[in-house]
Amino acid sequence: MLHQSQKSLLALKSWLFTPATKSDRFSRAAEVKADALIIDLEDAVAPTAKEEARTAALRYLADISSDHLPCALRINSPDTRFGLDDLQALLLSPAEPDYLILPKCDSSALISLVGNLLREANKSTQVIALIESTKAIGALAEMVSGQVRPAAFIFGAADMAADLGAETAWEPLLWVRSSLIHAAASAGIAAFDSPYFDIADSEGLKQETKASVNLGFHGKCAIHPVQIATINEVLTPTEQQIAKAQQILTVNRQGVGAVEGQMVDEAVARKARLVLERAGIAAEE
Repeated sequence: MLHQSQKSLLALKSWLFTPATKSDRFSRAAEVKADALIIDLEDAVAPTAKEEARTAALRYLADISSDHLPCALRINSPDTRFGLDDLQALLLSPAEPDYLILPKCDSSALISLVGNLLREANKSTQVIALIESTKAIGALAEMVSGQVRPAAFIFGAADMAADLGAETAWEPLLWVRSSLIHAAASAGIAAFDSPYFDIADSEGLKQETKASVNLGFHGKCAIHPVQIATINEVLTPTEQQIAKAQQILTVNRQGVGAVEGQMVDEAVARKARLVLERAGIAAEE
């Protein structure tokens, strides 16, 4: 049985990747106040350790309590032997992660296939598409209009840059991020940004996280626990922002009015609802 988190997906601001071979570190996500744990079977695991990592991950996911931190499992690409083994093992296991992250996801057909297999296995696990290739960018419209849609997108900057022959810096990949945000917003799907890869550069992480949220991302992934505090700091609304959002929604319910000199319409109200979503507060309508 899936112990689904009561948190809205949009309230999951910070996602911490943790290698499946390091099961003793799974608890670190909660300790550093990450909003979600990503157990990684792909990039962080050597080929010789795949089987051991898979066993450890599924054992952990089968045993977690009902009040667990939201958990995602990143499997290997389903077009590889390791990915097929990951998927088969999950379908036959009592483990039921909140989310299944599909790497190298570049088609609506793959999302539908995996989503249907999970449903047939009586799992409520939701599929998140990891967008990290030029082919995937070309298929975004198809993905968000498919019969089975992803619950969210995660942007994979490193593989995307390699595919393009570009640097992983912000500017060369801005158009790709914008394309992903456009597709996600058109379908009401959450989008989470790629990790920032320089662990020692906290200021760079802070600036990129600000740029991410300004572009429209709902959260950001991390590759090290030390990055979580910075991501949360940027993405967690302040008390003043929460109070203003609540005031905007109150005025919006009344039909007409202004807050701090700004006329309130539905577009302003939508942004206010997002502020409350990020704060984990239910908006009164």
